[in-house]
Amino acid sequence: MSQQPPVRRTPAPPPRPDASMSLLTNVMDHSLDDGYAEAAARRAEGGQGLPGKLRAKLGLAAALLLAAVVVTLGAAQARISAPTLAKEREQLIHRIEKETAAADALQKNVNALRESVGDRQREALEEHGGDKAELVSLLAGATPVHGPGVKVVVDDAKQAKSGGGGPRESSGFSDTGRVRDRDMQRVVNGLWQAGAEAVSINDQRLTSLSAIRAAGDAILVDNKPLAPPYTVLAIGDGRRMSTSFQDSVDGQYLHVLQQNYGVRADISVEDDIRLSPAPSLTVRTARPQGGGAAGRAADTGKGTS
Repeated sequence: MSQQPPVRRTPAPPPRPDASMSLLTNVMDHSLDDGYAEAAARRAEGGQGLPGKLRAKLGLAAALLLAAVVVTLGAAQARISAPTLAKEREQLIHRIEKETAAADALQKNVNALRESVGDRQREALEEHGGDKAELVSLLAGATPVHGPGVKVVVDDAKQAKSGGGGPRESSGFSDTGRVRDRDMQRVVNGLWQAGAEAVSINDQRLTSLSAIRAAGDAILVDNKPLAPPYTVLAIGDGRRMSTSFQDSVDGQYLHVLQQNYGVRADISVEDDIRLSPAPSLTVRTARPQGGGAAGRAADTGKGTS
């Protein structure tokens, strides 16, 4: 058997003196992380990639610049269109003033014609009324009158409600606290019956042909709407008329409205009441004067209309 030569081993190098401080040595040799080093190298090579704060500031500046441009353009457009709008507005105002003046002139003409017609009607009543001319004129509301009388103020209840229904439909009473046309009809008729010679409601003179009606919750007197409180003025013997009215059925009706439904009412005797004439007189029938054919036809009731 042949002998193998002995293996010669290389002695291990002696340990470094700083082998026990390998962590500190690694920190000293690699003070900058590799990732940070690569990012710094890319920025140095390309010169691109701005910090986040700088990008935000640049974006805000761009938005403000855009807003300034939009506002400037809007102001310029408004300044350009302002003269046109001002001119159109001036023309519209001038047209309104012109039409308003024309309407006022027409209204004055209507009022003058109405007064002229009323004067002629009153003259006809006084001329052809004979010994009853004054009474006819008074009943027709053709002349202004003044004298002692009674003042009746009727108003809705404090907590009045809109709408009808309920006991009112069957008994005629208002259960909503609102004054109705039926209520004012009974008050006026009661005053006439108590001896009133002339009556008005809210300065609206009543005649023998006047009508008190309702339109929803509103009260109409000769088709003119009135608003509460309703002030009724009646000329006549004030004390006697007040006593007679309050003792009548219509006066008791008003008292029931006060006690049961909260309707407010006040009656007072006045020394001097002044009533204006009715704004217009309505002629229902007429008979021609003289003995002609037309007169005979009218007398016999056979004339044509």
